[in-house]
Amino acid sequence: MALVLTLSLTSCELIGDIFEAGAWTGGILVIVVIVGILWLLARLFGRGRR
Repeated sequence: MALVLTLSLTSCELIGDIFEAGAWTGGILVIVVIVGILWLLARLFGRGRR
């Protein structure tokens, strides 16, 4: 019984780490996309001022 509990707890920890890494990757991806859109808009609307 203790062996089963030990194995199941480590697998839950592993799955939690995978989801945490996925959340960080998703957050970084969202930031990169927002920065890219802002850069594109600044470039498009910046040409009229020059």
